[in-house]
Amino acid sequence: MVERVQWEELPAVLREAVEACTGPVITSESVTSGFNCSLALVVHTHKAGSLFLKGVRLSDDVGMAGLRCEEQIGGVVGGISPTIRYRFERAGWRCLAFGYVDGRHADYGPGTGDLGTIALTVGRMHQLPVPAVPLVQLSERFAGCLRPGEADALKGSHLLHTDMNPHNVLIGAADGRAYVVDWAMPAIGPAWVDAAYLATWLMSYGHTPEDAHTWLSGQPSWRQADRGAVEAFVAVTCRDFSESVGEENAATSNARFRHLLDFMC
Repeated sequence: MVERVQWEELPAVLREAVEACTGPVITSESVTSGFNCSLALVVHTHKAGSLFLKGVRLSDDVGMAGLRCEEQIGGVVGGISPTIRYRFERAGWRCLAFGYVDGRHADYGPGTGDLGTIALTVGRMHQLPVPAVPLVQLSERFAGCLRPGEADALKGSHLLHTDMNPHNVLIGAADGRAYVVDWAMPAIGPAWVDAAYLATWLMSYGHTPEDAHTWLSGQPSWRQADRGAVEAFVAVTCRDFSESVGEENAATSNARFRHLLDFMC
C-alpha cells in the first residue's frame, strides 16, 4: 500500500516553510492516486490559492529521482503540466508545490468525450523542447532485453512522458483542456511514442483496436512513424514485460501493443 502523509503529520519546520510562502493552510486533502510519492496533498490558502503539494523523503532514492526529474523539466512543460510555484527542502523532505488544476481524471472509456482535447494536448507534447538536463534515451529503459538494431530504431529527439495512464491526465473544469501531470519518468525518443502508449491504454479501457487506431491516426507524429521503429518498440516492450511478469501474465497487455502494428502500411 502506498504511504500517504497528511498535512498535520509533516514536520513543523516543513509546514512553516510552506506557509511562509503560501500563507496559512486553511484545509488540505490527500490525493490517493499515484504511486511514486509519500506526500500528495491539495492545500488551500487565502494568499496563494490552491496548490498541489508533492514530496518524498530524502532517504527515498527512487522517489527522489522521480521528483528531481519533474523539477528539472518543469520549465519546458508549462501549459502541458501545471507550473511549479515553490520548492522546499526541510527536515528530511523534498517537496514541490504546483499550481492546482481543478478538474477530474480523463475518461478513456468508449463513448468518452475527452479524446479530442487529449489529442490536442498530445499533439502539443510533440513540440516540447528538450530540456538541457541529462535524460535517458527510451531504449535505455530496455537495456537488459534489447536485440541488435533495436536501440538504434528507438533513438529520437523528442521529450516523452512515457506513462500516459488516465490518472496522469487531468481535464480542467474551467477550460476543458487536458493536462498531463507526473513527469517522473521522462525519456528522449521518437515523437509518436506517447501517442502509441495512450492508444494501448484506450484498448485496456474497452476501445477496440480499430477505435484506438482511429484516434491514433489523428496524430501527425504517428502518421510519420517508421514501421521498423514501431516494430522494435512493440517487440522490446513485450519482451521486457514478459520477462518481468511472465508470458501468461503479460499476454493481454502484449496483445494490445501488437495491435499497434495491425493498421500500419
